[in-house]
Amino acid sequence: MARQKAQPSDPGPDPAPVSLWERLERPAPAPRTTLTPQKIAAAGIRIADTEGIDAVTMRRLATELGVAPMAAYRYVSGKSDLLDLMTDAVYADLKPADDIENWRDVLRTGALRNREIVLRHPWLIQISSPQVLRALTPNRIAAAERALSSLDGLGLDIDAMMAVVGTVNCYVHGAVSAECAHYLLMQEEGWTTNDDLRTAFAPQMRYLMDTGRYPTYHRYLHDGIHKDDPLWRFETGLDSVLDGIATRMGI
Repeated sequence: MARQKAQPSDPGPDPAPVSLWERLERPAPAPRTTLTPQKIAAAGIRIADTEGIDAVTMRRLATELGVAPMAAYRYVSGKSDLLDLMTDAVYADLKPADDIENWRDVLRTGALRNREIVLRHPWLIQISSPQVLRALTPNRIAAAERALSSLDGLGLDIDAMMAVVGTVNCYVHGAVSAECAHYLLMQEEGWTTNDDLRTAFAPQMRYLMDTGRYPTYHRYLHDGIHKDDPLWRFETGLDSVLDGIATRMGI
């Protein structure tokens, strides 16, 4: 009688992946260099701010830090982890002051600071959407927690609270993305003022307005006084969003 072939034992489910943040909080052996997660993040941010996000590579990072190419892998497993680390570092400034308690003030202050952060580091907009959604970093979650907690106790369920926070975040992302695109276009074309931009688009705009099909837009071009004031436009839109939330949610 033939002997039955022994079946391999079931190894069980694969272990859950360990996040970057869990790895960084674990006690580490004595480092052989002075490299730290903070230094790695700061170097990556310097590269992205001056050379663009595409210039951020592990090899370029090593050159900026003056270390061996493999040294940073002690802390990050690759560019994806590096971008998460950089994102967390720049959002450290997002936390509102502790003395701000009213939900509207918390969300408004957070939105304004978010805009300032992205304008200082426009590569945040350039990071692909999957990376943004996956960048669940301590500082970003802390900002979300602060926003959510400001809405707690106002009679909203947790889903409505998250919808309010998400709505404000979507407004900020859309408005600041458009602002960054405006500045990027001017940089690429070598324009230094908005008058340069208007001159470049004057032939197209003149033709469109001369058709007489857009009288309200034409009035804005002639009578609008805040065309070159992006902060006014941002705050006006933000306050409109917050007014709508207050009315819809009764808070």
